Amino acid sequence: MIERQSLSNRVTHWAIAISVFGLIFSGIGQLPAYKRYMLSDLPALGWTANYIVTLWLHYFFAIILLAASVYHIAVHSLRREFDIAPKRGDLKASVLLIWAMIRRKEEPPSDKYLPEQRLAYGFIAFALGLLIVTGLIKMAKNVAGWNISDTAHFWTAQLHNLGTILIIFGVAAHLAAFLFKPNRKLLSAMFSGKVSARYVLERHQLWRKGIEAAKKANALTLETDEKHKTERKIINV
Repeated sequence: MIERQSLSNRVTHWAIAISVFGLIFSGIGQLPAYKRYMLSDLPALGWTANYIVTLWLHYFFAIILLAASVYHIAVHSLRREFDIAPKRGDLKASVLLIWAMIRRKEEPPSDKYLPEQRLAYGFIAFALGLLIVTGLIKMAKNVAGWNISDTAHFWTAQLHNLGTILIIFGVAAHLAAFLFKPNRKLLSAMFSGKVSARYVLERHQLWRKGIEAAKKANALTLETDEKHKTERKIINV
């Protein structure tokens, strides 16, 4: 198995994912939608109708998101790891790759990350950035009593709502990617951080480090198989 995601990346990914779902859930609770649609009448969900509870829950997940995002940016900037950043030509490459998957034809060679993964990363990063900036302004106004004009408050709220819509769309598209069979092999990597050598050789031919590791793993496997065959022959004799 070839390491594709470090432990640091996996922890950061899940911290952001969980915080985003928590923010969406608690944010909708402040509308207040759960009381209106009687979700709060269900057992153990009465608290969802309490504005103060959902507000502080929203702040809790916002702190996790902010901390994980700052850590992610700092670590990858210091390490100069920008493999997942969008590149020129990713849109066209994504169309060609998705079209190949739909027709079940051979895909164009890819780097460590598929072109649509880089585009998705850029889209979600933009949406999260919009949410974080506008959320900090809203929090400063509510908690610290920071005074801003009605116009600034109105547009901050609108942009925060826009960021929410964008992130919901981005998460839905991210999950929809697993409808394609070739992408499902990446599901286990979200937990283990590893993919098979065969998968790397078949799909990530431009990922130099991964290809080298995959070839070594294959050579080791062949060597082990030959050794086992030789041992079995000796035993049979």
